[in-house]
Amino acid sequence: MDSGSVALLRELLAETGWLDRARQLGLALRTTRSPGGLLLVGTPDDEPWHLTAHLADEARLSGLSQLTPTLVRWDPPPGAPAHLSVGLDRLERAARGETLFVLSEQQAPVPLLERVDDARRTGATILAIEGTGGIGGGDPELAGLAHDAIAVPRDGLVTFDGAQHLVSAAAGELEQRPRLRERLARLLDKVSGPQITD
Repeated sequence: MDSGSVALLRELLAETGWLDRARQLGLALRTTRSPGGLLLVGTPDDEPWHLTAHLADEARLSGLSQLTPTLVRWDPPPGAPAHLSVGLDRLERAARGETLFVLSEQQAPVPLLERVDDARRTGATILAIEGTGGIGGGDPELAGLAHDAIAVPRDGLVTFDGAQHLVSAAAGELEQRPRLRERLARLLDKVSGPQITD
């Protein structure tokens, strides 16, 4: 991507509200009360490893221990290390003050929706990044369960992976909005390559 395209992308992101929506969801992640109370779950075929790693980094770098995530897996293998062996039964123990962050690029499967509903009933805050599963307005069932969600259109300006980067960066941001914009701009440069000026 050339420097003109990067500049255009930044401008388009600012105009569409993507940076503000990412900031809102990132700040909502901070309402988790304790380390490990931020539960990340994806679909059986797409567990959120990448976002888990980014949020762990953000927790460490920002000093916001409540951002320390717990990866919830559909079928952890026997003998897996403790941090990789948390199964879906953890969602049954989700409680007030904890946050369940759901990532589902396609329509969320019914077993996931049932577990999200159970966690919501026990008082957990439900947040989501959802794909549209095609052209449209997101996953209405998952959005209906979530306290806050971002729908990422498949043909949109920001990819599903890009939305995760924007939200995790916003979650760890300690300073006000101008600093966040600078940080997100650096993230875009990292992903697309540095700008070249004549």
